[in-house]
Amino acid sequence: MGDWVFVCATSQLLPGESTVAWDGDTAIFVCNYDGDFYALEDRCSHEDFELSAGAFDGEEATVECVLHGARFDVRDGRPLCAPAYEPVVKFPVKVEDGGVWTRDDRE
Repeated sequence: MGDWVFVCATSQLLPGESTVAWDGDTAIFVCNYDGDFYALEDRCSHEDFELSAGAFDGEEATVECVLHGARFDVRDGRPLCAPAYEPVVKFPVKVEDGGVWTRDDRE
């Protein structure tokens, strides 16, 4: 299991905003939906493309891949429409000492 990676201060990621953190070679899309923080692998499950290049909808809790329009629920990574049928990998998030942390917990 990897070490926790500092993303940013909670004050730097307001509701409706997103950013990208790196855990080694893994890009992690981190967003604030309604005061809660979520982290997904920054890679569309339909085609290897950065989700962070697309639009994060802070009201609907979705991120849309700009390449082909696949949308995912940021809370659990599940696909919401074609062409994606597989979920995006979700990573743990913790808020500690005013900071947001995540990690790639895959073995």
